[in-house]
Amino acid sequence: MGEKVQKVGVKREDGFLYYIDKGGDVSRAKMARGGKKGGKPQKVTKVGVKKEAGFLYYLDKAGDVARAKMVNAKMGKKKKK
Repeated sequence: MGEKVQKVGVKREDGFLYYIDKGGDVSRAKMARGGKKGGKPQKVTKVGVKKEAGFLYYLDKAGDVARAKMVNAKMGKKKKK
């Protein structure tokens, strides 16, 4: 489905949501459970991936940064008023 962008090898812990932040680094946040609020984001690994428009960046099962092409992406074009 997706293509591997960079090998990182992040080991995941239960109860955290892992994602690629605006800076292209791997971050995590504590997930909200049973009425308890979630936690503030923590930077896990500094990667510095340059994101391209029209792609979804995520952490795959191996703990590496991967991306998949979005079907209905606007590719950075602004909507006309």
